[in-house]
Amino acid sequence: MAATQRPVLDLGRLDGPVLLFGGPYSNLQSTRALRAEAGRLGIPAGRTICTGDVVAYCGDPDGTLDEIIDWGCHVAMGNCEEALGEGGDDCRCGFEKGSQCDLLSVRWFAHASSRVTPAHKAWMAGLPHPITFEMGGAKFAVVHGHSRDISEWVFASTPEGEKRVALDDLGVDGVIAGHSGLPFTDVLSDGRLWHNPGVIGVPANDGTPRVWYSVLAPAPGGITIRHLALDYDFEGARTRMAAEALPDAYRQALKDGLWPNLDVLPTAEAALTGQALAFEPVTWTLPEPRVGKVA
Repeated sequence: MAATQRPVLDLGRLDGPVLLFGGPYSNLQSTRALRAEAGRLGIPAGRTICTGDVVAYCGDPDGTLDEIIDWGCHVAMGNCEEALGEGGDDCRCGFEKGSQCDLLSVRWFAHASSRVTPAHKAWMAGLPHPITFEMGGAKFAVVHGHSRDISEWVFASTPEGEKRVALDDLGVDGVIAGHSGLPFTDVLSDGRLWHNPGVIGVPANDGTPRVWYSVLAPAPGGITIRHLALDYDFEGARTRMAAEALPDAYRQALKDGLWPNLDVLPTAEAALTGQALAFEPVTWTLPEPRVGKVA
């Protein structure tokens, strides 16, 4: 499937820590909490990157967009921005027709569509995909799903061959992606990297209400990758969903940390349902010889 051509945003060389996150999903409470955390960590908006889907399941699509725009962090286009920016009539998430995810998306997408303004739509339509940057001699590309399909689901268990296709397409040493909603870091057998920082809009199906982001930082011998959990006012987010009469399934997920269905999960990820995530820092070393197409 040929990728739609969109503007590329190249941030150049970044020498300090980079904060990465995905999927705010209209969750204003978690977005504000992460913005405050970025301030506590001393990471400026210019070194903060979102993998897309600012708007989705939760109760404050317009407020979350305003918060992200005011923050000034970089955002790669997600399928929700693509759909809303183009005036589409569904979320383009890639859900199987008739699945529970597909049926639930009808309600939250209609709610989001009714709340975003023409200015919001113009902002979403102009977002880049991918965003590129360099750190520690390595070149990275930030995409939403995959280089060839903005809505492709890529998980830790996804075969390496599919990840190598994107790394080759983009000519980079590491891909940072979102869309699948689960945080993971996968160093491929050729030494290249696939990293998903997770999302801040809903929990990671691990039985806790925490949401996830990550920080990449230059370190002696490579780049340190830290997956970090974020606690926030999930009851406030649930209250907003109830006030907007959004589906109870996702409102419950914010509290119990379990996805309302496992339609999109491969067998390996589904088997981990309800197991609390924990990560140790990873120090990734740039592969030698270089495999990608870095100039």
